[in-house]
Amino acid sequence: MNAHSSFDTIALRKTEDLLRDGWCIVPNALPPTIIRALEADLEADFVATPFCWGHFYGERTKRFGSLLRRSARSAALVLNPTILTMVESVLGAACDRIQLNVAQAIEIHPGEAQQFPHRDHDMWQGEKGGHEYLVNVIWPLTPFRRENGATLIYPGSHGSAGMARSDLVEPVAAECEPGSAICILGSTAHGAGANRTDMPRRGIVIGYCLGWLKPYENQWLAYPPPIARTFPRELAELVGYVQHRPNLGNYEGQCPSILLGDDIPARIGAIDALRPDQAAMLADFAAGRRTEP
Repeated sequence: MNAHSSFDTIALRKTEDLLRDGWCIVPNALPPTIIRALEADLEADFVATPFCWGHFYGERTKRFGSLLRRSARSAALVLNPTILTMVESVLGAACDRIQLNVAQAIEIHPGEAQQFPHRDHDMWQGEKGGHEYLVNVIWPLTPFRRENGATLIYPGSHGSAGMARSDLVEPVAAECEPGSAICILGSTAHGAGANRTDMPRRGIVIGYCLGWLKPYENQWLAYPPPIARTFPRELAELVGYVQHRPNLGNYEGQCPSILLGDDIPARIGAIDALRPDQAAMLADFAAGRRTEP
């Protein structure tokens, strides 16, 4: 079996686990050396960031986003090919393309209480159950243990059947090592555990959502054009520098990727960005209705 077919097999198997159970762990998704180097890049931010306010975020917890401009190594998490294949398999049928929803670092300090169980798709008010809205991927920077606040996941809580349940069963702690990736459906109830140790627990959340949703993190403020110009094309598209057909997220009627070039026209003409079925329908409608110039 070659490396590509092995990768496809892992992505397929883990996608099946994710859809069946509402969550899964992908072991050895990245070398621990990359994770350690990324944590070192973010060390000053962990130290300088103040504690959160509010019962949901946690008042003994630190959070900060915009990770792609804080460390170039963050891209290895966002663009992980196994994860992207899994996410596109889960979300692809409900959108033209996926987008980055959040890239956030989290540090849970000793004494922090258990987080309120929640489903991440509840940030959007659309009808739930027909499809998933997002997939969150938690990358531990330090070992995740039940004692230090490992993410608690509530089995059977995902999908329309899980959401119809009146109560949650005893949660499972997603214990794993740095280099592993904890994948959670947007419909799966979960929450950080209490940190009963004397050391902080650190992790990173990389979230992906349907491309037609408003993302949790304002990507164009996090990564304005001068920063996005340094990204590879796939990464720039994930943070919003591409249209979601039909015509969503445009700049002056064109793909916002025009802002990544060196020569931006002073005046820009709008150009249709339609799905093939829409383009064909409009072409049929327009046929014979316009006079040739």
